[in-house]
Amino acid sequence: MSDFIVEAELRETNGRSATRRLRRTGKIPAIIYGGDKPDLSVAVDYFVISKLLNQEEFHTSMLEVKVKGSRGKNTVMLKATQWDPIKDTVTHLDFIRVSSSDMITLDVPVVAINEDKCPGVAKGGLIDVIRHSLEVTSRADSIPAHIEIDCSGLDIGDSVHIEDVTLPEGAVVHHEVNFTVLNVAAQKTDTIDDEVEGDEGSEEAAEA
Repeated sequence: MSDFIVEAELRETNGRSATRRLRRTGKIPAIIYGGDKPDLSVAVDYFVISKLLNQEEFHTSMLEVKVKGSRGKNTVMLKATQWDPIKDTVTHLDFIRVSSSDMITLDVPVVAINEDKCPGVAKGGLIDVIRHSLEVTSRADSIPAHIEIDCSGLDIGDSVHIEDVTLPEGAVVHHEVNFTVLNVAAQKTDTIDDEVEGDEGSEEAAEA
């Protein structure tokens, strides 16, 4: 059973002019592809999709797209989202057909937890997330909504590498290098402020 249901309608025409007219009516163009079925050009409601995109689980869950005027069930996952770089609004969606046992690779966000228990933060350090998402391969029905990294034991200067990360069962992040996911860095603001105050003091002494 799909975690989300999306209502859609078939698009009879494509092209830029047709897409602009579609968006003026509050719809967003999308495509459903993959599997052994032909591609479907569809339209979905802009406001409904905008709310769904704000839900973290929507990006990594199996979805059911009900297409008005089309037969059959469309079990999919959201593969790609296009955004307007100026308005920051969604402009197009790509859905790929999947079954529960399909192995899917998606970008999954990284979430730092227990920052309030982090010794490095207590000393004034900052948690610096280097990789905000990881390319995770997993079964379509068990891709995690996010990857949690526990910061409760980290001090200033400590780093968490990909091989230190505990992934959900069955999930894999393919890598050739043990890259850094996050670290705890010392703040540099005090040094910068001291330098500024020192410069100002030198200028005042010169004027005197």
